[in-house]
Amino acid sequence: MATLPNPLPDLASSGLVLPPGSLVDATLDGPWHEPLLWHADGPAAPRDWPDLRAAGRRLGLLPVLVTGGRREQWPKDWDLCPDDTSYPGDHDADEVLAEYWADHVDHADDGTGDGAPADEDAPGPSSWPGLAPVPAREAAEDADTAAAGLAGVIAADADEWLGGARIALVPARRSADIPAAIGWSGPMNHENDVARLCAVLRSWEDRFDARVVVLGFDTMIVSVGRPPATIEEARALAAEHYAFCPDNIDQAPPHDLDAYAEKAVLNQEAWSFWWD
Repeated sequence: MATLPNPLPDLASSGLVLPPGSLVDATLDGPWHEPLLWHADGPAAPRDWPDLRAAGRRLGLLPVLVTGGRREQWPKDWDLCPDDTSYPGDHDADEVLAEYWADHVDHADDGTGDGAPADEDAPGPSSWPGLAPVPAREAAEDADTAAAGLAGVIAADADEWLGGARIALVPARRSADIPAAIGWSGPMNHENDVARLCAVLRSWEDRFDARVVVLGFDTMIVSVGRPPATIEEARALAAEHYAFCPDNIDQAPPHDLDAYAEKAVLNQEAWSFWWD
């Protein structure tokens, strides 16, 4: 993946005021040639995310909360794969999602020619419906302000939310690229090159004011500054969520896109994803 110079090796002389922390270079194939991220050694505080967003951005560093989850798997144990990661800008979100949709939705037609799946248990239409439109309503606040608010809520009760969270810094210019910048392998059973998912995250940044706020071993939480406000908008976006992370629906009853749209997408200011 093509990147700008990595400021993490010079973090100690950067002028950033940081709590005690650790640089992580551990990957699935052994130590990487430079640090992939820094994270604090102790729990995140509610002000960490906005403070480091303001201070780190000038250096090319963006904040994200990292969680060890219930199994205490912190980033050094994440099986990071930067060598297998391409550049998010080389991929088109619509094409990526259409390919995932083709892999996970039954394409058998019921013979009517209307695109309805023959299998009544299929999660959606057999043909890829395309990208959801930008919500008609205006964003209530700046996308980074919304992300900081969510990060603060999570940090204030991270044990309850996540089993603990720590603030981290990643060399990236936009939030959507954070998973690719570290070679995150959380969706490995769904996609080996996380940059393809980051292309979708870039599109969500543009359409929904989304920001990556939390990463775990195989989990992600995204803040949403402009969520769908109508059920029609939510249903259109639910198809993207299914293509992006099928486990959100396949492994969560009632395994139904309309129900998921109403519960997890409509007016929701945070989206959670988990890959088995």
